[in-house]
Amino acid sequence: MSDKRILRVGLIQQANTADHADNKRRLKEAIRTAASQGAELVVLQELHNGLYFCQTEDVHVFDQAEPIPGPSTEEFGALAAELGIVLVLSLFERRAAGLYHNTAVVLERDGSIAGKYRKMHIPDDPAYYEKFYFTPGDMGFEPIETSVGSLGVLVCWDQWYPEAARLMALAGAELLIYPTAIGYESSDPIEEQSRQSDAWQLVQRGHAVANGLPVITVNRVGHEDDPSGQTKGICFWGRSFVAGPQGELLCELGQEEAIHIVDVNLTRSESVRRWWPFLRDRRIDYFADLTKRYRK
Repeated sequence: MSDKRILRVGLIQQANTADHADNKRRLKEAIRTAASQGAELVVLQELHNGLYFCQTEDVHVFDQAEPIPGPSTEEFGALAAELGIVLVLSLFERRAAGLYHNTAVVLERDGSIAGKYRKMHIPDDPAYYEKFYFTPGDMGFEPIETSVGSLGVLVCWDQWYPEAARLMALAGAELLIYPTAIGYESSDPIEEQSRQSDAWQLVQRGHAVANGLPVITVNRVGHEDDPSGQTKGICFWGRSFVAGPQGELLCELGQEEAIHIVDVNLTRSESVRRWWPFLRDRRIDYFADLTKRYRK
């Protein structure tokens, strides 16, 4: 295809502290910088307002949750409107008393809420006790329509599930976007840390290939202590990246704070899907077992 539709995407990779006001102040400065460099879409990391609190189970943490719409969508919405950008947030949502979600919110150029997605796959592992805090999402896998395109927004643990990526693609997503908070448990051997980090990136690049879509992943960085002292805390590995529709790396960040702008060719997906027609050749007449338990 001769015509190119280029989207300038800003990735913001940040280390957080317990000071929510300072975290948000630094995020806003970074968002302004990304917008000044031409970013039309800016993506933030998972639960970007504070620390990753799921290393322990503490009922007092629920006090950090907020409604949507609420303070963060108003605050960041005003900034999105001022800068004329589409902005992807990741918030701890208080839906009702005792009902909480890990929720991504997309803000339009005018600051309004274009849509939201509640994290569907919730982990429960040492240092990642998310099931204590988050009810699984109930909104399905529906892309969010914006002025920059149809965004297939998922969250962190969803990264490991090809079904989620495929359903977003089949529903018309032009991009897959993953706000993320993942890292090394600090006592793991170096070799294991490397295997985990590589697997995390490889599986998402596989989603790009299998669906012929760009993938945008933004992860946090820095070390965060385990308040219980049971582990040595998490060292978030960063490595935020953008992959093209053949899995090619368009950019990959390091393990330090960063603001990065990357041009994504949204037209390329059409060409790639013509060359590799994976969606055409799906054998959906034999896929019913995907919704059943594993059979021996």
